[in-house]
Amino acid sequence: MCGIVGIVGKERVADRLLEGLRRLEYRGYDSAGIATINNGVIERRRAEGKLDNLAKRMHNDTPEGLTGIGHTRWATHGVPNETNAHPHATDKVAVVHNGIIENYRELKAELEAAGRKLASETDTEVVAHLISQYMDEGLAPADATAKALKRFDGAFALGIVFAGHDNMMIAARKGSPLAIGYGAGEMFIGSDAMALAPMTQRITYLEDGDWAVINGAGVVIRDANDKIVERAIRETNVSGALAGKGGHPHYMLKEIYEHPQVIGDTLKAFLNPADQTITMPDLPFDLAKVPKITLSACGSAYYAALTAKYWFERIARVPVDVEVASELRYRDPVLPEGGLAIFVTQSGETADTLAALRECKKRGQHIISVVNVPESSIARESDVVLPTYAGPEIGVASTKALTAQLTVLACLVVVTARARGAISKERETELAKALTEVPARAAEVLNHDARIRSLSKEVAQARDVLYLGRGTSYPIALEGALKLKEITYIHAEGYPAGEMKHGPIALIDKDVPVIVIAPTDELFDKTASNMQEVMARGGRVIFFTDSQGAKKLGSTTSHCIALPDVDPFVAPILHAIPVQLLAYHTAVVKGTDVDQPRNLAKSVTVE
Repeated sequence: MCGIVGIVGKERVADRLLEGLRRLEYRGYDSAGIATINNGVIERRRAEGKLDNLAKRMHNDTPEGLTGIGHTRWATHGVPNETNAHPHATDKVAVVHNGIIENYRELKAELEAAGRKLASETDTEVVAHLISQYMDEGLAPADATAKALKRFDGAFALGIVFAGHDNMMIAARKGSPLAIGYGAGEMFIGSDAMALAPMTQRITYLEDGDWAVINGAGVVIRDANDKIVERAIRETNVSGALAGKGGHPHYMLKEIYEHPQVIGDTLKAFLNPADQTITMPDLPFDLAKVPKITLSACGSAYYAALTAKYWFERIARVPVDVEVASELRYRDPVLPEGGLAIFVTQSGETADTLAALRECKKRGQHIISVVNVPESSIARESDVVLPTYAGPEIGVASTKALTAQLTVLACLVVVTARARGAISKERETELAKALTEVPARAAEVLNHDARIRSLSKEVAQARDVLYLGRGTSYPIALEGALKLKEITYIHAEGYPAGEMKHGPIALIDKDVPVIVIAPTDELFDKTASNMQEVMARGGRVIFFTDSQGAKKLGSTTSHCIALPDVDPFVAPILHAIPVQLLAYHTAVVKGTDVDQPRNLAKSVTVE
């Protein structure tokens, strides 16, 4: 969600702050702003809406100053407008904040009782005022900040600058991620490595509870007990170049077209095509002895985890629970000693997933993360990291990350099945071969782009859309419905095809498109029967299948897209692509903001 960038520099920082914020647009936001310290005075520029509005505000009125902070805000407390935009400031302090101050109402009442006047509806403003209050009582900026930090409940990443201190910034982290970057006579802060990449690749990630006093010469980091600590400096490989659209009109379409490459790059890390073997990093536990696997994730990553449940239980013969991360730790699940918990995430910073990880770790589970950002909080707190090689994903609606996650999980399933003696060597080779073919088959799926674009004009007219699938196609039906909701704002639902008769069939009429995902597998005939029930009631079926399925039933449906024939094991990886394409083209027809849909953020770093 919100993005932070800060610079203690050697030259005017306003334009560089704006550049850093542009690199964070992918996280989703609804207002933006910067604050600099110019000859000891705080100067702010803020604007509602896109960064272009802030750039226009700054065009003829660029603030001076060698130290500054910037922020893209995704509204939580308070509507998205300029008054609620960050940075929030008093005459002494300016602050940017990711996260939520849960006890802000109590703090606000206390501050107002002391005579302070707060201007916004946000939780963040209490941070600036509480630190200012302590400074008015005679504390120095660092001491005032340390005292205030101990009073904030919730999750936060903070960047703070102070009037009268042109070469100083304070950063603090509790729950929300924050990085410090090292330059030549300059220092930086950022909510992730993307923001800092043009300026430095030498980064320290603050640990939970850390706060740091930064000047141009370096940084002093203290832990939650105010003890000075050392944190490792890492070299990040995030590119300093802004990700381009590669000739595509939107990042989302570019990223959909990267599916074949992403799947191939991810496979290279685990699969040897010469001998058709799949390997994993050395594990500090024995997969053969794991009594149960718990998979947890949010959004599209949850659908990857749900697909993996079918794989693990059918192929590796190990019991699996799948939990939405926001539910796991509150449901008090039964987690057996020596169990394995797998967390799937693109950003590695999703607050609910990180909290679920910590709960499972506390309960003695082995921890594997499937993650796209190896420097992320979730990666750093895992026993084993299985990286996805999706590269930066700028579009808010996740696309290529999903197929990369499915690819990694498929490889882990095969390795687990082998360790448990659940598959023969011949079947292992077949599954590895099927995975090897996926990048090429994914490229073939993209050849249907024009046909899917033509279908989108029909879907765009609908108010409601249903997606159906069985087995591993059910999570793909959920993915299709989610994508359509996210970027077109059309109401859509995904269902197991067999559940149609238990209620949803009442919705079927000629105005409700029904998208059926049905590769030719052992469940095809069952799905076909459910599809016939839909058509008998006037439903318009858009049928995603393979060439065999198209020969059997394609002529009976309103529209049929025949994907390549593959082993049913890898079919869900391929079928994720056309449902994403359909959502994309439908959004274009409707004229919505494809890359930054309303109300959504790329990385949800608060509960």
